[in-house]
Amino acid sequence: MIDQPEDQPELLKAKLGGETAKIRWRELQRFFAQGRAIHVRPGMDLIEVALAVNRDHAQQVQHWMQGGQIERVSDTQARGWIEADALVWAVVIRPWLLVQPLADGVEVKSSSAAPSAPSRPDTPSC
Repeated sequence: MIDQPEDQPELLKAKLGGETAKIRWRELQRFFAQGRAIHVRPGMDLIEVALAVNRDHAQQVQHWMQGGQIERVSDTQARGWIEADALVWAVVIRPWLLVQPLADGVEVKSSSAAPSAPSRPDTPSC
């Protein structure tokens, strides 16, 4: 039997890292319009968050949400990023898009695992 990357956290981290890219926020508007864009605060490990979401670690995702470390992208954030033509790190964990703005041009993306996938419509959950 061949192991899938999902069965091996380090392989999945590498896969998610390879699927993560810098992109202009304006290119991601459809995710925001669908209510599927999740903001990952600078300082958080985007890949760790993506891993948690992918592996459906609902408790960890809820903890981060309650602590304000991850949240749905607000109208104010989206508007500000459009006005600033912001460059963000982004990774899709269907149906979610995790985004993390570049802080003052400094890359914040990490190579750790990612958080559980948020649940549908209202709150990302696993």
